[in-house]
Amino acid sequence: MIRLDAARPATFCDGLSRRDFLHAGAIAPLGLTLPAFHRATAAGAGKDGDVNCIMLFLVGGPSQIDTFDPKPNAPAEIRGPFQPIQTNVAGTQISEIFPELAKHADKFSVVRSVYHTATAVHDTGHQMMQTGRLFAGGIEHPHVGCALGYLKGGRGELPAHVLLPKPIGRTGGNLPHGHTAGYLGKPYDPFILNADPNAPGFKVPDLLPPDYITGVRAERRQKLREAVDGATAAFEQNAAAKQLDDNFALAYKLMSSAKAREAFALEKEPDKTRDRYGRTRFGQSCLMARRLVEAGVRFVTVNMFETVFDEITWDIHGSRPFTDIEEMAKQVAPNFDRAYTALLTDLADRGLLGSTMVVALGEFGRTPKVNPAGGRDHHPGVWSILMGGGPLQGGRVVGASDELGYVPKARPVTPAEVAATLYKGLGLDPHHELPGPQNRPLPLADYNAKPIAELF
Repeated sequence: MIRLDAARPATFCDGLSRRDFLHAGAIAPLGLTLPAFHRATAAGAGKDGDVNCIMLFLVGGPSQIDTFDPKPNAPAEIRGPFQPIQTNVAGTQISEIFPELAKHADKFSVVRSVYHTATAVHDTGHQMMQTGRLFAGGIEHPHVGCALGYLKGGRGELPAHVLLPKPIGRTGGNLPHGHTAGYLGKPYDPFILNADPNAPGFKVPDLLPPDYITGVRAERRQKLREAVDGATAAFEQNAAAKQLDDNFALAYKLMSSAKAREAFALEKEPDKTRDRYGRTRFGQSCLMARRLVEAGVRFVTVNMFETVFDEITWDIHGSRPFTDIEEMAKQVAPNFDRAYTALLTDLADRGLLGSTMVVALGEFGRTPKVNPAGGRDHHPGVWSILMGGGPLQGGRVVGASDELGYVPKARPVTPAEVAATLYKGLGLDPHHELPGPQNRPLPLADYNAKPIAELF
């Protein structure tokens, strides 16, 4: 996968050390791959009639009861410390820890009956909610944004799918998290920033800094290209070699692209706008997501957290190294409330919400009963997600959990159905077949999965 500002440099056979941001999963000697630039179309968000998507992944698994499915009539050990508040949509209530979201509930819908039956670990939920499937038999399925890039490509000089600020790391299961292109191959992996846009002095690395290519390096590169150009006819006709050369050219094109540099130039946003999103890693990542979609990126994934360890997240077990319900409400919820609201209103004000789906989801919910440590544990039995923008209707509530928030009571929704909904919203047939492992046809979403009709 292509990453900006990666942790380690990559040294290639020509002796050149690429800038960290070009650290790539190699499929050829140069190790340069780009997602779907061969299928590039005209630049401009929504100008080609397509729908974009911003996926906010709430790593850790938010509690359904403490967020979007309050249970005010349940026993105290179930309902928790928060009261429901009325939103701007008649009859719809959410937790009081989201006062700003309550004012904009007409821009998104709440799906209160998502569930899965797999093991209650973070990694399996990450897989299913980003790909629609549980990985098995060594098969890793593609992220929705990667499948979109494979089928539609990027617009102009920009990648189809960008992941911010970093991929999901260690969450306890040592399993893949579902953020790659899987069996589609590394050329369709997301373009990853791999940096904190809220860090002091943060500036997106120049895609082609003046001091990057010295005279010596330029001479070496020229000799390398001459060697390739002078290779045998057999090499020139080799498909893999041609892909290597094409990817090199495309990587150079991105590196030297003024449009790409502009899309990532968060420092050009007014202070007032940056403040509105919140001066946090998540808030500034959401703002950058808006910039990228506005520039022409089709799909942006924003991970709210990189891990569930050593920081306060939605993973509210109560005991160390995790946090409890109260601390989540003081730190995590306001961060999300502010950034998500700013993103929705900013997109709406710029005329982009109608062509951009914005979904906020986690990997599972939390146990209804508060544990002795003052937290809630993993619970994939039922939880809530937010979906809106693009063709998805706002102001609706889909499904319901039972009186204790333990299992779906009405309209159960699987991760596969969530994926099918995203594919339909993106203008793709959810059952369109991809060339799976060993060219075995596999549909984008499971054949039995239907889009959530209530959202369209």
